[in-house]
Amino acid sequence: MQNRISSFPPLIDFRSEILILGSIPGVKSLEKQQYYAHPQNKFWRIIFELLQEEFTEDYTQRIKIIKKHHMALWDVIDSCERKGSLDSEIKNEEANQIEELLQKHPNIKAIFCNGGKSYKSLQKLLGKNYRIPVILLPSTSPLHTVSFEKKLEEWKKILEFLGRE
Repeated sequence: MQNRISSFPPLIDFRSEILILGSIPGVKSLEKQQYYAHPQNKFWRIIFELLQEEFTEDYTQRIKIIKKHHMALWDVIDSCERKGSLDSEIKNEEANQIEELLQKHPNIKAIFCNGGKSYKSLQKLLGKNYRIPVILLPSTSPLHTVSFEKKLEEWKKILEFLGRE
């Protein structure tokens, strides 16, 4: 049976310079009401490594670190039907108001998509010629079997937009 699920509110503030978009939270994230809560998802490890911050499991601290480094998090999909956590199971998706978010936050210099589903959904939503760069990054999901090192290397593109190459 398909369940209707909804994304979380955006984690963003007036200082945010980059926006990282996932597709929609998985089962574990929905249970915990936290972005990237599955213990096998490499999102937080990659972010802390990139930012050279000491890793923490504390979600409140994680959010503070993201904001301290002028990053924002959200999902492309506002709601959909899905059983389990697989993006391939997403049906009847409705998009988040990405354009409105960008209008309210003109400091955003680039959008980074965490995996192919968020990228494809965003392309449908915004079109190909958007005013700021949209960059596809390898998914941090454990189902995307690229090594941590390769994922980290690709995710370093974020540092260019934060002026920290």
